[in-house]
Amino acid sequence: QVQLVESGGGLVQAGGSLRLSCAADGRGFSSYAMGWFRQAAGKEREFVATVTWNGGATYYADSVKGRFTISRDNAENMVYLQMNNLKPEDTAVYYCAADLTTAQNMRDMKGRGVNYWGKGTLVTVSS
Repeated sequence: QVQLVESGGGLVQAGGSLRLSCAADGRGFSSYAMGWFRQAAGKEREFVATVTWNGGATYYADSVKGRFTISRDNAENMVYLQMNNLKPEDTAVYYCAADLTTAQNMRDMKGRGVNYWGKGTLVTVSS
């Protein structure tokens, strides 16, 4: 069992930056692939980024590639999403996710079947 708590969301102007954090409470954190997903109002949840259990590989949605960076600190049970050059279309609730599947599978399944989710943190980007 893994509990996930996101933080770091807020209101930012277009072109600005935010860093989201996800604190994981539970055993075996370093065994889990971790990911960030988002859901805008009236839209389906979408994949943002995932990272392998050891941080050795990362995967990004085309819409955020080059602007967002996912990272993890297994010693601190933390996952981060650094978001730069934010755009109004990045406005959404961002969710942290954890699963024993692979980071690629989390990406390909768009989060379907993922076992653990945080409650989300709202990011609002004004134009």
